Amino acid sequence: MVSVPAVRLSGVAKSFGDNVAVVGLDLDIHENEFFSLLGPSGCGKTTTLRMIAGFEFPTAGSVLIHGEEMGLRPPNKRPVNTVFQSYALFPHMNVFDNVAFGLRMSKVPNAEVAERTSRVLDMVQLAQRADARPSQLSGGMQQRVALARALVNEPKVLLLDEPLGALDLKLRQAMQVELKDLQHRVGITFIYVTHDQEEALTMSDRVGVMHEGSLLQVGTPESIYESPGSRFVADFIGEINLLDATVVADGVAELPGGHRVAVTDPGPVGSATILAIRPERFALYDLDEPVPDALNRVRGRVVRRMYYGDVYFYDIDIGLPDPVEVKEENRPDVDLYEVGEETLVAWDPTAATVVAD
Repeated sequence: MVSVPAVRLSGVAKSFGDNVAVVGLDLDIHENEFFSLLGPSGCGKTTTLRMIAGFEFPTAGSVLIHGEEMGLRPPNKRPVNTVFQSYALFPHMNVFDNVAFGLRMSKVPNAEVAERTSRVLDMVQLAQRADARPSQLSGGMQQRVALARALVNEPKVLLLDEPLGALDLKLRQAMQVELKDLQHRVGITFIYVTHDQEEALTMSDRVGVMHEGSLLQVGTPESIYESPGSRFVADFIGEINLLDATVVADGVAELPGGHRVAVTDPGPVGSATILAIRPERFALYDLDEPVPDALNRVRGRVVRRMYYGDVYFYDIDIGLPDPVEVKEENRPDVDLYEVGEETLVAWDPTAATVVAD
């Protein structure tokens, strides 16, 4: 038996006058999945989320939630709830009353309000702060109150629009772990909108990368990172080197400057291609150091070295228009290269992904 997707977008498009925000989007989001829509500002991800929520209606196409067509149904008639970046908590109410507010407005019996509110506060680990006002809470705690307020209504799908954007880096990273754990505990579908690649890769079961209103690639964080399907996805997700090359023989490509390197599945002979290589997939060797035969190697010169605590980043001039970036762990057994020093840059042919321009 084929399960019905938690959310299905079929040919969904949205225009605001002459401005096309979303272009013919087709997407299935699974039951109990943590799915992230990732992309730069203005790519259409928040508009897509708002069409699922019912704050916007598609210009074309349909939105189905658990197999039911939403049509022009308003947000309060959809089995979803939304958490925004601004928590919008009532400052004069304590935590318990903030979370219970929606239930009381829906005329839920008092005993049920108390039971559901207490249960969801336990879930977000705020039961001990039920009497506190929002001003007495940290940013992370306020975020959890906003989550509890959305979850207490028992939605089938929880929509999150950049909810961690107002937090500082360390707290944001801690909340990423908490959100993923919370999603496992409540067992419902989370759809998360972000422009932060680390957030998407850390929390998601699958990621959809958007650009200029289109969904370019959908996959697991590992597949998006390791096998980007286009130049934009490769460049947007993490650090990467994009090397223009020409296929000169079966399994061989030539870089500008005449360097010939082995490539896996580069395309037909004579075609232009782009090799995408992550900085951590490069290795540096001394000029007189033996390099394994299976590896490509190109001579280069260090033009910059940057210290990031756990890693060093090197910019290496190998005769291309731009230096390549190499990432090496900061370990006691790894020798450092000085600016101006010559070195060999080596990589396994399988480390290079061929991407479309």
